[in-house]
Amino acid sequence: YENSLHQRATFGLQSALDTFGIANVAIVSNSAGTDDDPGFVDGKEIEEALGISVIKHSEKKPGGLDETMRHFPNVDDPSQLCMVGDRLLTDIVFGNLHGMLTVHTLPLCSGKENKNDNKVAKVVRTVENTIMYADWWGGKKIRSYTLDHKVWKGEYECPLVLAATDENDPLLGDLGKKD
Repeated sequence: YENSLHQRATFGLQSALDTFGIANVAIVSNSAGTDDDPGFVDGKEIEEALGISVIKHSEKKPGGLDETMRHFPNVDDPSQLCMVGDRLLTDIVFGNLHGMLTVHTLPLCSGKENKNDNKVAKVVRTVENTIMYADWWGGKKIRSYTLDHKVWKGEYECPLVLAATDENDPLLGDLGKKD
């Protein structure tokens, strides 16, 4: 893991900050800000580098709702929050369990660039994504279930998928390439 912002995340993070404001954007990590981060060293480094709060929490995702809600005092209900992450069984399950809008992203790094990734997380992420997105009957069945959300009215009324406009944009990585 790195305690700095990957260039592919720059545009998305800036868009979130511009849209919601710095007080309404935070990081909930399963490493920085947890008991695995003695003295909150990594959390402080990330906060200083990015200027964004890292929420301290003792229970790893999908736990940690209490600390997350305390961080956002103007939020009455978790459905008013959006969880963005690349791990289905931590980030997305955390958000879905508590009624948040969730956005599952691809990992920012791959190949040699991903050499510092947690080895167990890398294997589990690959298995999660294969089960969820592979073209097999189980993956199709899982994806066929859509839960209603208290705030978001659905894909038809408010689409969440962003289309790439420039296939040569280096920030899009493999997403910008057409088959």
